[in-house]
Amino acid sequence: MHENRVEFEVSGPWAMFSDPVTRVGGEKCSYQIPTYEALKGILHSIYWKPTLIWVVDAVRVMNRIQMETKGVRPIGYHGGNDLSYYMYLKDVRYQVQAHFIWNENRPELAGDRNENKHHNIAKRMISRGGRRDIFLGTRECQGYVEPCCFNEGPGDYDNTAELGFGFAYHGITYADEAVLVEDKGKMTVRFWRPVMKNGIIEFPKPEECTVKRTIRTMDMKKFGKENFSGLTEFSREVEE
Repeated sequence: MHENRVEFEVSGPWAMFSDPVTRVGGEKCSYQIPTYEALKGILHSIYWKPTLIWVVDAVRVMNRIQMETKGVRPIGYHGGNDLSYYMYLKDVRYQVQAHFIWNENRPELAGDRNENKHHNIAKRMISRGGRRDIFLGTRECQGYVEPCCFNEGPGDYDNTAELGFGFAYHGITYADEAVLVEDKGKMTVRFWRPVMKNGIIEFPKPEECTVKRTIRTMDMKKFGKENFSGLTEFSREVEE
């Protein structure tokens, strides 16, 4: 049990955790469950600083999985509008359990590693619905966050022993969050085979995903006195 663990419920009328395979043709289709990367994005909207890295431990699917197709008119690659059909998840609700670790790739921010401070701010932001707008996968799918106790209350899949979802996208490892030496200085996409047991999907850590592909080389964004505030020790170091 991590002492800096947070638990919250996120819900919304629609969600689009899009399968990358369906993006090329312009007609998106959502996965049946949220991806690790989408949940991490929600955590970033709740509270994030470059000092820490959010790790999603598990998600609990509360509502029955329902899909619905909508006709949309997205902007085409060469201008104008196209007519496409997107397949969304409908009436979604999830309980999420996560914790944070320090970003060891940023030793210059070591002075900001105050666990109690960041944990308390994160819990306070959850109670307020997040610092920024919450999206369930894509911009048009508004989400709503509130505190909860993970595994509390009835869920539609509590009595479903096991349900697999095949080969799926897990997330992206960026250069500034890479743990493994082989992933440093690169942007890497990860894949896995999610399995839901009694409504709960437990995520492997990014470095535990064995199926991955390097997209390109990538440099880390640098933080200094001009673009990072609230760190007295760091400011003093820069001045000296």
